Amino acid sequence: MGAYLDDYTAVGVIIVVGILLAAAMLGANRLMRPQVASREKQLTYESGVDPVGQGWTQSTVRYYVYAFLYVIFAVDAVFLFPWAVVLEDIGRAAAVEMAIFIGILVVGLVYAWRKGVLSWTS
Repeated sequence: MGAYLDDYTAVGVIIVVGILLAAAMLGANRLMRPQVASREKQLTYESGVDPVGQGWTQSTVRYYVYAFLYVIFAVDAVFLFPWAVVLEDIGRAAAVEMAIFIGILVVGLVYAWRKGVLSWTS
């Protein structure tokens, strides 16, 4: 039983050392940084644009749709490349399943295209 717990002890020591090291680095940074407060340093910084007006602005949903479409096709790439490497080993049924998967993605792309989501101008 003692040898069994030694493995957990080693993991626990590594976790504690990691937490102490992170705390030491953050503490050293806090002690060595310059502490000159100014109005400009307290302002919110957003993409190089000085904040003007209210903090809440309305943004178009189109940007979220672009991000969502990107994630969909990134996931497609994550599944497609490893599948292509082992296609010969897994057989014809896997090729049919991947064709169905890609078909569903194409239907989604066609839907987004027909709705005008992919055009930059309205």
